[in-house]
Amino acid sequence: MRTAQRIAGLASDIFTEMSRLRKQVEARGVKVINLGIGSPDQPPPAHVQEALSRALANPRVYGYPTSEGTPEFRAAVAAWYKRRFNVDLDPATEVLTLMGSQDGLAHLAQAFVDPGDIALVPDPGYPIYSASIILAGGVLHPLPLLEKNGFLPDFSQVKPEVSRKARMLILNYPNNPVSAVADRDFFARAVAFAREYDLLLSNDLAYSELTFDGYRPPSLLEIPGAKEVAVEFNSLSKTFNLAGCRIGYVVGNPMAIEALARVKSNIDYGVFVAVQQAGVAALTGPQEFTRENAAVYEHRRDVLLDGLAAAGWTIPKPKATMFVWASVPPGFDSRSFAIALLEKAGVAVIPGTGFGARGEGYVRIALVRDEETLREVVRRVEKSGLF
Repeated sequence: MRTAQRIAGLASDIFTEMSRLRKQVEARGVKVINLGIGSPDQPPPAHVQEALSRALANPRVYGYPTSEGTPEFRAAVAAWYKRRFNVDLDPATEVLTLMGSQDGLAHLAQAFVDPGDIALVPDPGYPIYSASIILAGGVLHPLPLLEKNGFLPDFSQVKPEVSRKARMLILNYPNNPVSAVADRDFFARAVAFAREYDLLLSNDLAYSELTFDGYRPPSLLEIPGAKEVAVEFNSLSKTFNLAGCRIGYVVGNPMAIEALARVKSNIDYGVFVAVQQAGVAALTGPQEFTRENAAVYEHRRDVLLDGLAAAGWTIPKPKATMFVWASVPPGFDSRSFAIALLEKAGVAVIPGTGFGARGEGYVRIALVRDEETLREVVRRVEKSGLF
């Protein structure tokens, strides 16, 4: 018995190693503060919980759902996009329900990438982007996200012979892990690049509502002509704290939507109808929660980064996401610093190399603990002697 070669590059050794080391430290009696995984620690809004509870009491929701999602949920997505971005979507052909955005991100390449095809993927980037290409048998071409460029890829640095062979271009703004943001001008360049080389352009917009300091990110689909070449993913996981319910969606180019729907119809039966009804309540109900939720993370960002700055670790404040992308101090690489922070302070973070080679020199910190716990992180860093 042997495993398929295609999975050889999937598991990141650094994630496995950090989990193992964290357990070793905890076995010594240290209460580790885990700021590694970006799982929301707050509940969804009350009216969404109530909608889910009502739906669970309906015996008709327990049959197989349709793989494309209920008409009601798709209509709610289209209405939300119109309110939020002034983007018009046809719920029947330009919206597809997903079991969280990662579901669609994982399977899109199955519809568009043949073995040997090139995909342009951000480095560093959320691991599913690369994993999806590997599973499809494609070839990864990293797009360096450099601090000097605001962590935006420079399309002019991609050789024309590579671009002509590419099938997909993957973007993610606001970004995980680097927490960078992009403006309409950048998206316009991306759309023009995709049109020039006949690429499918994909943007992961999962953090559209988790933004700070008055910043409101645009949608890629606001760019004229974007729907001719692009799709955009979003999720209710972070916006409404519904991560465990697994519900998200993809919108945009009808041909790409249909192709992904065809793949998924052969894989799963779709999202539990009760969860879709909760999603409708989230998207069509009061939206004050999203601003309140973002304010919680903004305050956590300030508590942690102001405290760490006073302790000698200065980190730029991001405008969006639940993550902080932090340079490691002199004398360390990403891995050695993450291990030192775990061993000396009992704080777990993710080395930047877990997200690609260009993540070297950084660690990702998740703002997923309450204010007092983050103040304890600051106290531990102060006592660690690392700064």
